[in-house]
Amino acid sequence: MAGIGETMNHYRRILAAALVAVLGYLLWASPEFKEIAAGVAIFLFGMLTLENGFRQFTGGLLERILRRTTDNTAKSLGFGIVSTALMQSSSLVSVITISFLSAGLLPLIAGIGIIYGANLGTTTGAWLFATIGMKMSLSTFALPMLVFGVVLNFQPARAVKAVGAILAGLGFLFLGIDFMKAGFESFQSAVDLSEYAMTGMPGLLAYTGLGILATVIMQSSHATLALTLAGLATGQITYENALALAIGANIGTTVTALIGGVSANTAGKRLAGAHLLFNLATAAIALVLIEPLRWSVDSLSAVMSIATDDYTVKLAVFHTLFNVLGVTVMLPLMPRMAGALERWLPEAAAEAAAEPKYLSTAAMDSPDSAAAAVRREVWHLFDEAFIILAHGLHLHREQVRDSDDLEATIHEDRERIDIDIDSVYARRVKRLYNAILDFISGRMSRAVSPGSTDQLHRLQQAAAGMVEAIKHVKHLRNNLTKYLVSDNEAIRREYNDLRLRMALVLRETDRLSAGRYDDATSAILELDEIAVRARVDRESMISRVTELVQSGQVDSGMATSLLNDSAYAGETVDAILMATRSLLTAGDEQAARTAEALSVSDEGQAEVTRRHATGW
Repeated sequence: MAGIGETMNHYRRILAAALVAVLGYLLWASPEFKEIAAGVAIFLFGMLTLENGFRQFTGGLLERILRRTTDNTAKSLGFGIVSTALMQSSSLVSVITISFLSAGLLPLIAGIGIIYGANLGTTTGAWLFATIGMKMSLSTFALPMLVFGVVLNFQPARAVKAVGAILAGLGFLFLGIDFMKAGFESFQSAVDLSEYAMTGMPGLLAYTGLGILATVIMQSSHATLALTLAGLATGQITYENALALAIGANIGTTVTALIGGVSANTAGKRLAGAHLLFNLATAAIALVLIEPLRWSVDSLSAVMSIATDDYTVKLAVFHTLFNVLGVTVMLPLMPRMAGALERWLPEAAAEAAAEPKYLSTAAMDSPDSAAAAVRREVWHLFDEAFIILAHGLHLHREQVRDSDDLEATIHEDRERIDIDIDSVYARRVKRLYNAILDFISGRMSRAVSPGSTDQLHRLQQAAAGMVEAIKHVKHLRNNLTKYLVSDNEAIRREYNDLRLRMALVLRETDRLSAGRYDDATSAILELDEIAVRARVDRESMISRVTELVQSGQVDSGMATSLLNDSAYAGETVDAILMATRSLLTAGDEQAARTAEALSVSDEGQAEVTRRHATGW
């Protein structure tokens, strides 16, 4: 997949060089073209500034909104419509959706619903440009927006800077539209572009292709629509050709999602594929039904009191109508599309075993999706570590998870499981751990808020804790393997108690990953109870070892091994509990406060231990 990305980057560099050369020639050869080109450049810069402003409104907000508003198809569709209408960028919504899907925050069908909604939401841009942008000079609004936007952007508060970027972005958008209109008006005195109009099916296909090309180059269907509307308003583009350009813009806008999909994992690639399929199907419907759609636009225009020759507004009606038609046709097919994409793009076997499942360049796109991706990848690491830790204790995963009487299972089972911990660790955990560290380092190299930094640090600690637990189990495994089948019942029983202590913690951590608790705070409280019980068990074992030596049931060599391994077992338990606590408190302030309160002082912990030991 890296080869595909490199090839695409190579072609993009060639395209960029060719575009610069063509633009340079046109700017030199045609003074009239300069104003149009400047308008497009200002408009695109405004889109970029607007997107950057909305990207700063993160820190968990977008993740919470997604979880609450995408649990069914209607909500997913609504989220896509509203978010695109607010941000005026279906490409941004598509890229953000791919990043959250790559992070495992969304199911595929919810992502498809958002993409459908984004296509409807993007029609608001056409209405904005057609009804306001082409009817009056927007520089009246643009200049104050730019002034206030720049002033706010210099403020230290993140939210204020974001508002400033949004205002500046809108100002540049409006200013760009004015430049484009003025450019086309001046063009009329030099060249009449309407002479190059094409009619019939050849014109429909040619201008659809031109719309695709323009959107691919500018990476914005809004820019293509604004340019089309400006040309239509000044008579440089015919109404018939403008309809085809709008259809082409819908297809071309999928390129941004496809580029984002290349850097995403399998889930992200599926969504990029869904975006392409939907827009191609919608465009095909519009091309096949172009005449009925034109009749429908004329009928709706009459009902809405739109003038017969007001082609800019009629284009907005057409743009909305064929997108609504596409959603209406494709909405019932969503489950089939999702199933087909899952068959066409299956999860790679290596990805489920040792490769990262959720970390990708796409998931790094926003702080919310990055934190969610790391959190899910750490749970993935926990799951892989679970296998090593269980086998290191000569237990099967199913025994730890499902045994009704784990204590009896451990004391009765003498099966020894052959495992090379170093080898399995390198293949199943180390690669994940390295990927997590690289991902966190890459994300933190970008501008991040203190809250996001703390969250990523906690997640890094969680991963490190499970790695530490594996190392401790490796140290105690030699003696455990030896005494597991010993004829000395006393030493065998004590080592089985060590296994039980660690297995109970593993079981509870596994239940947490399966979502047993409704909130992290409840889980933190349960972890604290486990930690106290483990501390009591550890102290009681020391007393028992002394009694066993005095009674002659174990010799001094066995006692020394047992005490050393009890320390390793305690460190294993502590590492697992620390890792789980760090994972649960990452991004959950209430859980973090609870965890801090439960570790206020050594005296408090000692008192809790004493009360447990006395039957409290």
